[in-house]
Amino acid sequence: MAEANPAAPVVIVGAAMGGLRAAESLRRSGYTGAIRVVGEELHAPYNRPPLSKEVLATDVTHEAVAFPSRAEMGDVEWMLGVRATAVDLDAHTLTTDDGSVQEWRALVIATGLRARRLDFAPIAGRHVVRSLDDAMALRAELTEGARVVVVGSGFLGCELSATARKLGCSVTIVTPSAEPMMRPLGDLVAKEMRRRLTEEGVEIFSGVTVAAINGEASVESVELSDGRVLEADVVIESVGSHCNIEWLEGTNLDVSDGVLADNAMRAVTTDGIALDDVYVVGDIARFPNPMFDDVPRRVEHWNIPTDTGKRAGAVLAAHLADDGSFADVVAKPFAPVPSFWSNQFEIKLQAYGLLGLVSDDDIRVLEGDLSDQAAVGYYRDGRLVGVLGIGMKAALLPYRKQIAEGGA
Repeated sequence: MAEANPAAPVVIVGAAMGGLRAAESLRRSGYTGAIRVVGEELHAPYNRPPLSKEVLATDVTHEAVAFPSRAEMGDVEWMLGVRATAVDLDAHTLTTDDGSVQEWRALVIATGLRARRLDFAPIAGRHVVRSLDDAMALRAELTEGARVVVVGSGFLGCELSATARKLGCSVTIVTPSAEPMMRPLGDLVAKEMRRRLTEEGVEIFSGVTVAAINGEASVESVELSDGRVLEADVVIESVGSHCNIEWLEGTNLDVSDGVLADNAMRAVTTDGIALDDVYVVGDIARFPNPMFDDVPRRVEHWNIPTDTGKRAGAVLAAHLADDGSFADVVAKPFAPVPSFWSNQFEIKLQAYGLLGLVSDDDIRVLEGDLSDQAAVGYYRDGRLVGVLGIGMKAALLPYRKQIAEGGA
């Protein structure tokens, strides 16, 4: 393996929130050398969760969702509209789709996810929402009276359904699940969410998949696996995501589910070696969180890009400083409390912890009334590992503290 050129920049591949937070953390941790951020999108980093909620219903612009630029980031180089195609970990080089090959002193992997698509021929009226450009394209078609079929009933699908309904669209959710958001929330809460969504006028077809999307110039109907046909003008596909790892092919990194990292966010090879000069942040990072156990997991929650970016930046800065602090920084436990929120109509969901770790038998209402406002606890082996609020935001904070302290 060649020695890295100390004059080369730290290269962060991925210009969304995780990459931004990693760069900010490097600067706050004392690293003063060059930083280059390479991103496929043309837009500077922006906040993605509003794209399915209030921003989609009102003002879909970059200014509405852009992160503020901080003073310490003034000398960071941004290469936007450029996609990474390959990396050589031994030569410390990155190749991009504009044909350039650039050296790096250290590498941060922050390429995140892309939307999974249904396997049908392209046709006008089919949409996903992962990026700002996706939201802009969809917003133009969410006109009053439009017939919208949302495929998938996770948080994103339900949020998009609520937004489209509020804009005056006729909305139908098609899902193979028994209930919306069933996998993350459990049967008890998912049934209540179905009741609320249905009351708002969202029709839900459960236990079915899409057999065909029909139309000449644009979408006209959706054929379901049980033979029913739904007339449609717009189809929104919210059926999961893929990790953007293709550019890492040929390396010996463990990319079996995202990119494996240790608790210091250092990338780990297939033979179990953590690399001091390669880091992973954001949705793509599969790392152990000692708050729960030692199992590496990818967590697609709102705070994870920020927390992993901060952690990676601090550890990498200590490595580059070469002042003897590195081992202590690496050894410091990293245990972020996963959190997310979801707004659907007037329903305000907020959660802390990992709700998906538990079975339906270990979910119970802690406070309130599930049909109104409630705090719901998620237990594993008698320990609180997650809490969900339907409203009752302030009541969740003691439970968040309990989860962070071990859940006893």
